[in-house]
Amino acid sequence: MSNKQKQWGAIIVMIALFAMIAFVTRLCDPMGVIVKNQFGCSNLLAQIGAYGNYGAYLLMGIPSGMIVQKVGYKKTALIGLVVGIVGILIQWLSGQFGFLVYLIGAFISGACMCILNTVVNPMLTTLGGGGAAGNRLIQIGGIFNSSAGIAVIIIMGSLMGDAATAKISDATPCLMIAIAIFVIAFLVILRTKIEEPHQASAKAENKQKDKYSAWSFRHFVLGALAICCYGSLEVGPGMYIMQYLTAPVEAAEGVVPGLAMSAAYASTLGALFILMMLIGRLVGVAVLGKVSNKASMVFVSVLSIIFTLGGILLPTDILIPVPGLNLSTLEVIWGEIPVGIFSFLCIGLCASVMWGGIFSLATEGLGKYTAMASGIFMTMVAGFAVLIGLQGWVADLTHNYITSFIVPLLAGVYILYYSLWGHKNVNTDIPVE
Repeated sequence: MSNKQKQWGAIIVMIALFAMIAFVTRLCDPMGVIVKNQFGCSNLLAQIGAYGNYGAYLLMGIPSGMIVQKVGYKKTALIGLVVGIVGILIQWLSGQFGFLVYLIGAFISGACMCILNTVVNPMLTTLGGGGAAGNRLIQIGGIFNSSAGIAVIIIMGSLMGDAATAKISDATPCLMIAIAIFVIAFLVILRTKIEEPHQASAKAENKQKDKYSAWSFRHFVLGALAICCYGSLEVGPGMYIMQYLTAPVEAAEGVVPGLAMSAAYASTLGALFILMMLIGRLVGVAVLGKVSNKASMVFVSVLSIIFTLGGILLPTDILIPVPGLNLSTLEVIWGEIPVGIFSFLCIGLCASVMWGGIFSLATEGLGKYTAMASGIFMTMVAGFAVLIGLQGWVADLTHNYITSFIVPLLAGVYILYYSLWGHKNVNTDIPVE
């Protein structure tokens, strides 16, 4: 009975951390609009917060795995929360001290997200029993993750108002909410018992040099690349839809034109993208116990390709009404968007289950290498910044936001390949106990 209570305590804490990760990470989407206006940046540089956030994973991924092996999941989570508080405070101060300070704050916040992700994913996978069952528990965490992401985007949109005059100071209430959440979580986790499923085996492994590692498994290496591609589908659409909708119709030279919609309405569409992810995760929780990871990943990969192609090819002059919510007045806002933009929003239905699916497929059969594999996975999240930047570069190069969606299209094609063939473990001769 005691063990069961401890296990559920750990599960609840991990799910809470999952929600916090989204709240801070999703700040990058609306903050990109603010940074672009306050500092006069191009589309490529406007996402500097995302580059710093996800770029931190490159440096902190493997060290995060080592920290888990050294001090365990609970202490690692506490370290991550302290780092997060510092990162948010620095982003808040950047409104007074400039562009470089904002980048530093985003980088530190990214380090926090990396540390927390290194804790959350293997813990939920292990506590869920691995395989499809473990992925199912990740999807439950993902429901709270999506809900927190929706909340932060709607709040930020209401705080910004007019995108053309938005400043970092306008985001102060949201940034203070993030800090308060971190402080509360720190106090809760400090008093919570969290089991350490991998720490004992990791310590035993460290006593003698092992000629193998997570990199010795081909399906893990290919899965790490699939995680990079996933970032283009999970982050890119919401980010560049907002850029497209808020950019001026008659743009100045060197500026990509858009639809000149209000940031308050456009941000609700970013929230709608995450709502799509929430719906997908709700469906995933119900379905994943009945179908394999492979089957679910193949299905959502094909669907993501269809939605992305639809968004690229559908005419921009066919408009459909889509509602949004103004959080400050609690009023429903109605606007019209091109049907292709709605198709892009539907990518969220597919991306919703990809993270857990890829993680479960890539770490299947790794045994004692799972903890370090999780850290490596976090390092590969730096690929999010590469693909986000690549999409921004394509938008600037072609002077067209819609054309830039060729990047998430190709990402979806690779994930389909991994789901069909690349996930197979061909290194079963490597001892993992």
